[in-house]
Amino acid sequence: MTPRPATASARSVDEYRETVAALLAPLADRPDEQIPVPGALGRVLATDVVSPIDLPVFRNSAMDGYAVRAADVAVTPVQLPVAGVIAAGRAGAELPAGSAMKVMTGAPMPPGADCVVPVEDVQAGADRIVVERGRGRGEFVREAGTDVRTGALVARAGTVLAPRHIAALAAVGLATVPVRSRPRAVCLTTGDELRPAGSELAPGQIYNSNGIALAAALQADGVEVIDIAHSTDDATRFTAALRAATASADVVFTSGGVSKGDFEVVKDVLAPMGGVFGSVAVQPGGPQGYTVVDGVPVLSFPGNPVSTMVSYAVFARPALRALGGLPPALTAETTLLTPLRSPAGRRQFLRGLRTEDGVEVIGGPGSHLIAGMAWADVLVDIPAEVTSLAVGAPVRILSL
Repeated sequence: MTPRPATASARSVDEYRETVAALLAPLADRPDEQIPVPGALGRVLATDVVSPIDLPVFRNSAMDGYAVRAADVAVTPVQLPVAGVIAAGRAGAELPAGSAMKVMTGAPMPPGADCVVPVEDVQAGADRIVVERGRGRGEFVREAGTDVRTGALVARAGTVLAPRHIAALAAVGLATVPVRSRPRAVCLTTGDELRPAGSELAPGQIYNSNGIALAAALQADGVEVIDIAHSTDDATRFTAALRAATASADVVFTSGGVSKGDFEVVKDVLAPMGGVFGSVAVQPGGPQGYTVVDGVPVLSFPGNPVSTMVSYAVFARPALRALGGLPPALTAETTLLTPLRSPAGRRQFLRGLRTEDGVEVIGGPGSHLIAGMAWADVLVDIPAEVTSLAVGAPVRILSL
């Protein structure tokens, strides 16, 4: 794609979202892959999958009981000799006329039998039973292919595989399944002040949450995160970390270093490589940047934690979910339960909690309030031209 001039004025949210989608569009060319069924949970089917077998594979008993001929138990009570026992996984001989065979649930029906009398309807002796209630042809018998026939559709292309789909795929004997490949991402955070969780903080230091948070968001949207990296604000170190990331990833996300301060290492390194940095008319998340490094798109978000998460949800998430074949994040219109004010000219995304009555704004608009964001489940989308809304006003929401 052709970068816009670095001096471009503030772009709208929709315009920048389209820019990001165009930047990520080449990721759609990744080939599908064949993976083991046990590891396919949450993956998206690349093609229709049909059954290679009938299911059930053979006639079997639906109950613990006795396989008989319906004609032999038409009049009850009736006494029948027991000609044998059939356990699950074992085939039985043909059922002699006027007799019964004990069968377990799932065991093959013996040839000649056409129904099963449950154990509850039988008085059992050592080698004989008394059937107290007769059964008709087909009762408690599972016929071959009554669940699915050979060649029948088991799951459609585009299905996000849930446990129920995994169960069906395994039941028809499939060892592998074709799925959409997942983009590989690296999350690269910057800042001398960032420390890993579990370490002791010195004055002026904070824990590095952005890399972990971005990785979690990406994984939830079907992206494979291959590394969560960190660089100081040193340009040489950041360049080395960036080169390592682009050597292994399909897309790189950076956090921090894109604003107008004195130590904006991401912008300082990437702008000379053709990176485009500027403002989007949004709050939080105004400073944004993108670059293509060695053919790999690099999306650069601001470093405040809420800004990073909102930037991802608004700008990157729609394109990544579409590329992976996942449905878009839920959007809806609901009723505002909290009065609010919004800056003119900026589209604001406030954190909100959805209830049966509408949506309540959670916490303030500050881009540092990440702990408060944990109580929210949606973003409240306030248009750029709106400066205030009263309780009861209709608003659009985007699920987190």
